[in-house]
Amino acid sequence: MKKQVVAMIAAFVMTACVGAAMLGIGGVALFNKNGQTPANSQSQVSQISASSSSQTVQQLQDLVSQYQSREQQYQQREQQYKQQIEQANSQLQAAQQQMQQVQLLMLALQQRGIITITSDGQVIINR
Repeated sequence: MKKQVVAMIAAFVMTACVGAAMLGIGGVALFNKNGQTPANSQSQVSQISASSSSQTVQQLQDLVSQYQSREQQYQQREQQYKQQIEQANSQLQAAQQQMQQVQLLMLALQQRGIITITSDGQVIINR
């Protein structure tokens, strides 16, 4: 029976040591300010929320800047295209005036009998 009592005391002492160690480690972890906070902790959630919202705001501001830059590029291209269209229109008007002058010249030459234009478009010079 003496062996059983010694075994019970040894078991009680070992259990007490393990329990005290567990309580000690838990207490240190609980009061450690430099340790990791639990994942579902309110303070960590608010830090993540504030950090992610500032990142989101920065990303949105970057997007706005990109869109403003693109808009300026598009406006510059639009101005270039307008200038090119105006140039093409003035060239077209000049070509139309030149064509009218050629038509008037051909008509005057035909009326004086210097040239004859056949029905198939051939120009014959009369001598």
